[in-house]
Amino acid sequence: MSRSASDIATRAASIAAGLAFAFAAMPVTPVAIEGQEEMSQVERTFSDLSYRNVGPSRGGRVTAVAGHPDHPLTFYMGATGGGVWKTDDYGTTWRPISDGYFETGSIGSIRVAPSDADVVYVGTGSDGIRSNVIIGRGLYYSDDAGATWEQRGLVEMGQLGAVEIHPDNPDVAYVAALGNPWAKSDERGVYRTRDAGQSWEQVLFTSDSVGAIDLELNPENPDEIYAGMWMGRRQPWTIISGMEASAQEDGIWKSTDGGDTWEYKSEGLPSGLIGKTDLSVSADMPNRVYALVETTDPNEGLYRSDDFGETWEMVSNQRGIMNRPFYYTGVVADPTDADHVYINNEGYYESIDGGMNFERRQTPHGDNHDTWINPENPLIQIQSNDGGANVTLDGGRTWSTQSNQPTAELYQVDVDDQFPYWLYAGQQDNTTIRVPSNPPGTGSQGGHQGNWEAVGGCETGPAVPKPGDPTIVYSNCKGRFGRYNQVTGQEKQYYVGFQNLYGQNPANLNYRFQRVVPIEVSPHDPSTVYHGSQFVHKTTDEGVTWEQISPDLTAFRPERQQVSGGPITRDITGEEHYSVLYAIEESPVTPGVIWSGANDGLVQVTRDGGQTWTDVTPPDMPQEGRVQTIDASPHSAGKAYFAYYRTLLGDLTPFIYKTEDYGASWELLTPGDNGIPSHHATRAVREDTEREGLLYAGTEFGMYLSFDDGQNWEKFQYNLPRTPITDIKVHQGDLVLSTMGRAFWIMDNLSPLRQADAAMADGGAFLFEPEGAYRLRGGGGFGGFGGGTPDEPQYSRNGAELDYMLPSAATSVTVEILDASGDLVRTFESTGPGERTETAQEMRAPFQRRTGSPTPTTHEGLNRFVWDFAVPGPNGAARGGPMVVPGDFTARLTVNGTAGQFTVVERDFEIMMDPRVAADGVTLEDLQAQFDLGIQVRTAIEDADATIERLEGAQARVAEGSDVEKELKEIERALLTDRTISSYPQPMLRDQLNYLNGNTQRADQKPAADMYERLDVLVTELEAHKERLQRLIRMVTED
Repeated sequence: MSRSASDIATRAASIAAGLAFAFAAMPVTPVAIEGQEEMSQVERTFSDLSYRNVGPSRGGRVTAVAGHPDHPLTFYMGATGGGVWKTDDYGTTWRPISDGYFETGSIGSIRVAPSDADVVYVGTGSDGIRSNVIIGRGLYYSDDAGATWEQRGLVEMGQLGAVEIHPDNPDVAYVAALGNPWAKSDERGVYRTRDAGQSWEQVLFTSDSVGAIDLELNPENPDEIYAGMWMGRRQPWTIISGMEASAQEDGIWKSTDGGDTWEYKSEGLPSGLIGKTDLSVSADMPNRVYALVETTDPNEGLYRSDDFGETWEMVSNQRGIMNRPFYYTGVVADPTDADHVYINNEGYYESIDGGMNFERRQTPHGDNHDTWINPENPLIQIQSNDGGANVTLDGGRTWSTQSNQPTAELYQVDVDDQFPYWLYAGQQDNTTIRVPSNPPGTGSQGGHQGNWEAVGGCETGPAVPKPGDPTIVYSNCKGRFGRYNQVTGQEKQYYVGFQNLYGQNPANLNYRFQRVVPIEVSPHDPSTVYHGSQFVHKTTDEGVTWEQISPDLTAFRPERQQVSGGPITRDITGEEHYSVLYAIEESPVTPGVIWSGANDGLVQVTRDGGQTWTDVTPPDMPQEGRVQTIDASPHSAGKAYFAYYRTLLGDLTPFIYKTEDYGASWELLTPGDNGIPSHHATRAVREDTEREGLLYAGTEFGMYLSFDDGQNWEKFQYNLPRTPITDIKVHQGDLVLSTMGRAFWIMDNLSPLRQADAAMADGGAFLFEPEGAYRLRGGGGFGGFGGGTPDEPQYSRNGAELDYMLPSAATSVTVEILDASGDLVRTFESTGPGERTETAQEMRAPFQRRTGSPTPTTHEGLNRFVWDFAVPGPNGAARGGPMVVPGDFTARLTVNGTAGQFTVVERDFEIMMDPRVAADGVTLEDLQAQFDLGIQVRTAIEDADATIERLEGAQARVAEGSDVEKELKEIERALLTDRTISSYPQPMLRDQLNYLNGNTQRADQKPAADMYERLDVLVTELEAHKERLQRLIRMVTED
């Protein structure tokens, strides 16, 4: 049923133009969000939509940390995809401080000015250039300790791996710019500013292939500067690190005049190949300089100069201090003791004899990257690794937790069909992981961290739950397929070929798997699973046997098949395997229509289940990029989209293609001038499952949306931080995202977007058709233990979501809920007193709860109101009433305008039983009985309150010391608890009714017989007190 002051259906049919025009025509007031992030027209119009982070808060990779001695408990960390975070309590809690300001979440360097703790410089672009490295987008500056930020140039300089600030003048700073990590560029070298980043000059440049990777200043003479230059480049099929020292381009350079001139320093350093270097100078002995140098064995290791870098000698080539130099290579000297040195590598190493000997030390996670040591108390340190950042106050004996940092790098997202549904992925340098979209019914004594579960495979993922049976998960670990059972905790190994891919030229492998391989469960048959090497493999028995159903579907250029890593260090982990499949998707419309995409640029399709394949790669598409995701349209078998990613070739151009004829022809949807900027490389695209042509795109720097099948795009970022979107799923009406640096995010309830045509056509106040709502208790929005710190997942607020669009002229709104008989159940007014949040300290933890009644909002554009299913409490109280019984209801929206006009719109919606409750045997009849009992208890409480009010009136009129006063006091003692007793007073009748009320409504259940019995006893007692009170009142009146 739909009753409205205007006929929605006919208006929707008369839309004169596309939604892009409609949004432009609709006047809206800009709404600010975090920091300086500007909102798009779609974000302003649908302003009540937002994303929520659901974890995990198991930290991700951090390659930059900093602190300042004036604030010994305050630290900064820079995640490789999650932005800048700050702690004021030595790592107990972290909060993001770059959201809304930074264009990228990739952080390469952080420094706090030694002479002013409020001045912070941050260089973007991590210098650990593994295959998922994210490009930098300039330098950011804060003069209020990170509360606000300004971008201060160096936008095109790529990875800014180091920043150093003059010890006495915070306006003078130097930056090491590695440049574009995938291509040659002239924007490399060392840059200097003398005006806090307002302008920069390139003071050291050696070639378009060599960038600056590290900087150090002499603390006693800051005009003396050391720079590490590096020829490092990442390509899809290899990692290049190093060149001949004789070229005098990479290696160690020194300036003695503040960067005006530079000299190449090589005496005592290796004379052959030189790769990545890292430097450190201690204030304790400024003439001493340490350099960790990548070169050929046995000369690779730690070098030391005791004459300001003029001459060098090797002090250690101990095994372990120089693994995978492109990824690690970090040396840090104690500012109070020049003989005390740390090395960050796969392990964490410490020397107390000037670097001659090292011992491995423990950190909370391996793969270590950076350390900052407090120069006034060296026991206070912050250190970072692939698991996040950790603080020590005792020199590394103990460290703070990394489980409070929602900076996980997730390669993909898959979802199951449980209630609530769970999200699955592989987390970089951790395990596979699944987390709930909303609190599971079982709860966890370990808090939200207790809900983290590894589900087979390893860090790479994917982890794909079996439809209909989520206890079974198909998981991958670097090309190895496994079938994980969540009941037994065992993973059966069903790796295609069982050939170890490490250390081999991929050309010599029978099956070229790479680390993050595709696993696709058929949308038509959950027992059919597809898996990709250079071939498509198919199993119908969960991997016990595999059938190869395709030829090689890649371009397979022989010259790209090589042992990765050179010319110095081999690095063959499968990460650079080229000419492998990266995406496999079967059409959800027609079985046997299967699409494949390779990481060397080919797109192929079969329409007969793999018997024949056709190369349908767009002919004008640039070659050799990665087909990152394919989306087979849920509306048409011949329609598909794919996101193409050429970042690893130095090309940040966005590529999203669409076909409607099985790939015979393609349309590029991202020319660079229709909404997605020309440098926002695309990683993911999905079409809405309900509304055809509604598209969601994930890029290197955030989210975009199209209402017109990709002809126009709008920023769709809201409160989502700037971080790469690695995957998108549309599931159960929600938008589900994985990110490369900020974990999982969900946008609940996409129905306003799906009904946008009708809302725009109406032009006035519009009530969207509500989605059916599950009647849930607990969690999600009505209070609970804990303080809501940034690491905690954000769960949905339980209730029926009622969305409505308002024009600018709306002044007040009333939302009414009617039951199936048309009887009024609840009324909410925008002019009401509203909600309040109360906090108290309970036995277990601080407790937060909401009091009062929520008020509908009246701002222009989309408004979302959530009704919690409850009727009013006793005496019309906003809370405390029982929840209605599942069934059919109607929402009525009344909108008053500035000129006295009003609009009334009604929409029907359904409230559904929690399926877990139904599975437990609870029936609608049970819930009806529970509701009826709740109303009876509410009536009894109201009767008791009226009796107490009458009692107080009588007490006010009675003579003091009279027999009547004594009897009235006896009634008072029977009805009201004596609050003068501080320890465990006996609850009397009014509180006993409250106690019964709480117990009758705590869970969905058939009421217990004792509940009825207890209510009868209390009502009988109340009636006796009422009769006695009435007699006494007559006596008072007669007197």
